Amino acid sequence: MESGIGQFIPLILIFVIFYFFLIRPQQKKVKEHKAMVEGLKKGDKVVTSGGITGTITRVVDNDKVEVEIAENVTVEVIRGTGIQSLMNSQEIKK
Repeated sequence: MESGIGQFIPLILIFVIFYFFLIRPQQKKVKEHKAMVEGLKKGDKVVTSGGITGTITRVVDNDKVEVEIAENVTVEVIRGTGIQSLMNSQEIKK
């Protein structure tokens, strides 16, 4: 009976290692991105997931924002998937 349980110990250790080195940091990154996207406001400089930089000119609704990518050129971007990061972030990394 004990030899059967002993065979599962390495498997459990591998799962614990995967959790702390892969799963947990990814969940933290997703949570930080969601908070950043929810805090977007007019005037923020952003980078879209396609690599285009621009300035938010209008928050359309909870799902979309208008981003000015050139003079008199605006595009509508989906907040959750379209915005990758802020360019003018003043946050201090912990």
